Amino acid sequence: MPSRKSSRSRPFRFEQLGLGWDKPGLVAGVDEAGRGPLAGPVVAAAVILDELQPIRGLADSKALTALRRERLFDEIRARALCCSVAQASVEEIDQLNILQATMLAMRRAVEGLRLRPHRVVVDGNRVPVLPVPVAAIVKGDAKVAAISAASILAKVTRDRLCEELHAAYPQYGFDGHKGYPTAAHLAALREHGPCVAHRRSYAPVRACLDAAAAPAREGAE
Repeated sequence: MPSRKSSRSRPFRFEQLGLGWDKPGLVAGVDEAGRGPLAGPVVAAAVILDELQPIRGLADSKALTALRRERLFDEIRARALCCSVAQASVEEIDQLNILQATMLAMRRAVEGLRLRPHRVVVDGNRVPVLPVPVAAIVKGDAKVAAISAASILAKVTRDRLCEELHAAYPQYGFDGHKGYPTAAHLAALREHGPCVAHRRSYAPVRACLDAAAAPAREGAE
């Protein structure tokens, strides 16, 4: 029985994206971290790798251990041609919605690159508006090395932000769940109410706010 090959064993060819994508030029990979959590910013990263200095072991950040991500984070920053990390704040998430805030963070990451890319590839199925050709690649973080690198930078950066949130608000356990709606996080949210880092537009947070406001409304009636 033939062995199953990973997507990394079949390198992604940019000409699959259509006319012009096989031309030479700098290609930036873009990915984000933090769309699903109930708290903290959404973080995006853009990376242009150096073809003369390949980085071994790049993969979707979720498939790597935390230690491996940390080591690759430093290697990417040291060996990539350039990289940029950007955010969209909790306030922007609540004002715009998470999709538009993610696109904003991605655009900021690309705009922050020291070198201007000729083309941009983004993990997923949505792309930000950019002044250069941009394409979405589903599961791109497992297919394109530059997107894998961006996913690692975004994930490590956001995890570090969650450690800072934990130091400021230890009662929520941000160091463990990283803001995701785990049972422990939801229990802490019900017990303590939202902190300033929580996304008010997300249903579990909004439900806690509504529950806290209900007695006051009843007393006013």
